Amino acid sequence: QVQLVESGGGLVQAGDSLRLSCAASGLTFSGYAMGWFRQAPGKEREFVAAVNWSGGITSYTDSVKGRFTISRDNAKRTVYLQMNTLKAEDTAVYYCAAGRHGKNPSDYGHWGQGTQVTVSS
Repeated sequence: QVQLVESGGGLVQAGDSLRLSCAASGLTFSGYAMGWFRQAPGKEREFVAAVNWSGGITSYTDSVKGRFTISRDNAKRTVYLQMNTLKAEDTAVYYCAAGRHGKNPSDYGHWGQGTQVTVSS
């Protein structure tokens, strides 16, 4: 049974940093690209960042470039999202996902339950 468990969310002020983690089990972690998506109330789930199986290729949505960094540790079966200079518009539930390296939710077949990130202005 595949499990993706996110952690690290919370309530912070604008300008602060957070690091999200996603621990994977039940799958050959190094065989999957990993992605982070987010969903704000009343909005569709949107792509945030993705990393290929080795960690050598990353991609980001424009609004987080230069502020967020995705990385992975295959030995620990964990993917991370370092979020710096957070803004109120980053407030959302953040989901990690395992699949192929892409920007569409349909590229990913396995999802976590999500972790809430709230940024107060």
